[in-house]
Amino acid sequence: MGAVIVEAVRTPVGKRNGGLSGIHPVDLSAVVLQELVKRAGIAPELIEDVIWGCVGQVGEQTHDIARNAVLAAGWPESVPGVTVDRQCGSSQQSLNFAVASVLAGHYEAVVAGGVESMSRVPMGAAVAGGGSPLSPKFTERYHASPNQGIGAEIMAEKWALSRAEVDAFSARSHERAAAAQDAGLFDAQIVPVTLPDGTVVSKDEGIRRGTTVEKLAGLKTVFKEDGVIHAGNSSQISDGAAALLIVSDEFASKHGLTPIARVHTAVVAGADPVMMLGAPIPATEKALQRSGLTIDDIGVFEVNEAFAPVPMAWQKEIGAPDEKLNPNGGAIALGHPLGGSGARILTDLVFHMRRNDIRYGLQTMCEGGGQANATILELVK
Repeated sequence: MGAVIVEAVRTPVGKRNGGLSGIHPVDLSAVVLQELVKRAGIAPELIEDVIWGCVGQVGEQTHDIARNAVLAAGWPESVPGVTVDRQCGSSQQSLNFAVASVLAGHYEAVVAGGVESMSRVPMGAAVAGGGSPLSPKFTERYHASPNQGIGAEIMAEKWALSRAEVDAFSARSHERAAAAQDAGLFDAQIVPVTLPDGTVVSKDEGIRRGTTVEKLAGLKTVFKEDGVIHAGNSSQISDGAAALLIVSDEFASKHGLTPIARVHTAVVAGADPVMMLGAPIPATEKALQRSGLTIDDIGVFEVNEAFAPVPMAWQKEIGAPDEKLNPNGGAIALGHPLGGSGARILTDLVFHMRRNDIRYGLQTMCEGGGQANATILELVK
């Protein structure tokens, strides 16, 4: 039995306190669930599970948001849902779990995806009431409290990335995202979201046109006075959701669904939790080794732009050509709705591969705790 992706869809990515901030994250999830089965042309009762990534599982995003989203979407009560937290890679991990479950014969049709409303559930909300996820034994081992921004500064120093270089990468992200938006490359993958007042949000809100190195040079660093990291070369705080439909080959044939891509290889890796952001490098190396593919075999790479040094250090180590790395921009320009980002990137990757007839694409992203998923997709002809 094989497993194939037959449909993918995402909301626009909203800015913090922007167009999507008035939508409950459960209802934002419901938007993509409804659109996914509508585009596939199948009844929702055929979905055997919804595996949903979400990082801030507190307040409006708690109590198994996957199940709540299923019910908010109006799907039958027979459809269950489970929520996954592998930090920023949660919805990429959801895809990998979904594919593995279909290959094992546990499911014939399953949805993978995720959501984050960072406007409504701010980062750090989970520990705002007290307590720390870092236990005495953890701090005894590492003698540090991991911080992503400091981790980005450590990466910039380790790989000798200058302020001008990281700012140039960031400006490029906005330039590429703007070009992709202007060319309509995101239109087919986005489901517009209608707000309670009738306003329709249909475009990614984070792209800052005309961003230059000179403009970014005026921004003050945040984590280290003589460092390089500031708001302009970091991922944006965002709201958004995305979903993919994964089915068995037999299910696709039976219901007249056209496979788009299959997961060729899926791995996860761990590395230094204090620097935190470097694991995409060993994850990519592991994925390539396990797949039997080379860098030259991969036609497009998506490395989440949590901070500019992450894809830049990755590129220095892996050697991927610049034109193949984040060709439509990344989280610096488009935004990073944590639990929804993996599926957002996967959706763009699937559409990009199909549009450009690219056989293999690789996605990886850094995750809290010093982890990273790496997934290689293969286009189905």
